[in-house]
Amino acid sequence: MIRRVLPLVVLLASAATALAAPAAAPAATPPSDLASALNSVGGLASGRIIQLVALLTVLSLAPGLLMMVTSFTRFAVALSFLRSGIGLQSAPANLVLISLALFMTFFVMAPTFDRAWKDGVKPMMDNQITEEQAFPKIVEPFRQFMANQTREKDLRMFEDLSKGSFEIADRTKADLRVLIPAFMISELRRGFEMGFLILLPFLIIDMIVATLTMSMGMMMLPPSMISLPMKLLFFVLIDGWNMLIGSLVRSVN
Repeated sequence: MIRRVLPLVVLLASAATALAAPAAAPAATPPSDLASALNSVGGLASGRIIQLVALLTVLSLAPGLLMMVTSFTRFAVALSFLRSGIGLQSAPANLVLISLALFMTFFVMAPTFDRAWKDGVKPMMDNQITEEQAFPKIVEPFRQFMANQTREKDLRMFEDLSKGSFEIADRTKADLRVLIPAFMISELRRGFEMGFLILLPFLIIDMIVATLTMSMGMMMLPPSMISLPMKLLFFVLIDGWNMLIGSLVRSVN
C-alpha cells in the first residue's frame, strides 16, 4: 500500500523541490571577513527554509492530488448515488464509502503507481537520477492515464478557454494545467451517468410502491416505509455490490 501511494507523495515532493531549489553553494574560497561569511551561511539557510516550507505545503495537498489525478472521484460519486437511491441517510457510513472508493482507486491505479515507482521514484531513491530528472518520469504515467480517460470535448474546451496559451497537438503530451481540470470534469460526468443508472431501478420501485399505497387509500402511510425494505431486498438478491463494484472497475479499464 505504501509503495503504491509513494509515487503520489514523491510527485509532490519533486515538484516542490524543483520549484524551490536552494541557491547554489558559494565558491570554495574563504570569505574575506566575518560579515561576508555570515551572509553566505544565512543565504544557504534561507534557501533551505524556503525549500522545506514549500515541500510541507505541497505535501499537505496530497489528498487533493489523489482525487485530481486518479479515478477516486468517479467511485465516490457513484457510491454516493447508491446510498441516496436506496434511501439510507447514514448506512453505509461515509467512512466506509470513502474507504471503499480509496481501495478501489489503489486497485485500478496499481499499474500506474508501479510504473511511476520503477521509472522515477526508485531510481531517485537510489541516487541514479536527480529530482529534476525524476519528476517528468513520475508524472508521465499519470499523464497517460488521464489522457486515456479524458473526453476530447472537455480537453478542447480548456484549450479554447486558454485563448492559445495551451495548444494541444498530442493529447498524451498535454500540459497538466489543461489536462487535470479536463480529466476531473470527465470523471464527474461519468460518475453522474453511472449515478443515474444506479438510481433508475430504485426510482421505479418507489413509483410502484407509491402508486399501490395511493390506490389502496393508505394516505397516512409513508411509501418509504414499504419501499425501503423492498429496495434492500432487491439489491441483495441481485448481488448488487458485486455488480456495482465490477462495473465501476471495468469502466476505468
